[in-house]
Amino acid sequence: MQLPALTEPHRRLERLVGSWRGEEVIHPTPQDPQGAKALSTVRNVLGLEGFAVIQDYAQERAGRTTLRAHGLFRWDPERQEYVLHWFDSLGQDPTEYRGTFDDGLLSLQCVRAEGRTRAAWDFREPRRYTFRMEASPDGKRWFPVMEGRYERQW
Repeated sequence: MQLPALTEPHRRLERLVGSWRGEEVIHPTPQDPQGAKALSTVRNVLGLEGFAVIQDYAQERAGRTTLRAHGLFRWDPERQEYVLHWFDSLGQDPTEYRGTFDDGLLSLQCVRAEGRTRAAWDFREPRRYTFRMEASPDGKRWFPVMEGRYERQW
């Protein structure tokens, strides 16, 4: 059996690797009517012999951890797109996001029965990244859900 080889799309995921800390703004939504500010830590490590990045995420509001999550980013060579498998402590089913990673901008989208979610990680600045998540009930009108700015800790 010939083992698969890492390709340039796999290596792009290495931009995520590191320990990050950032401030987030959670916009008011039906699930979180007040919105909030949060501090979050993100730890991304290379896994599966370089074929994936494994993420551990924790969000803190008012000194209390309010959300924990685990993500797995990977390149899907069959469909020629990036994939994020997302699991979190909100009690929902795992979510799958798909999309592109071009010029330091990772853009992924999820389609579920209740609507769409899109997320963007912008790694174009050294030692930091920004994140934005938006939701849409119909794929036409988009509403902000969350924004964050993160600094590399290592």
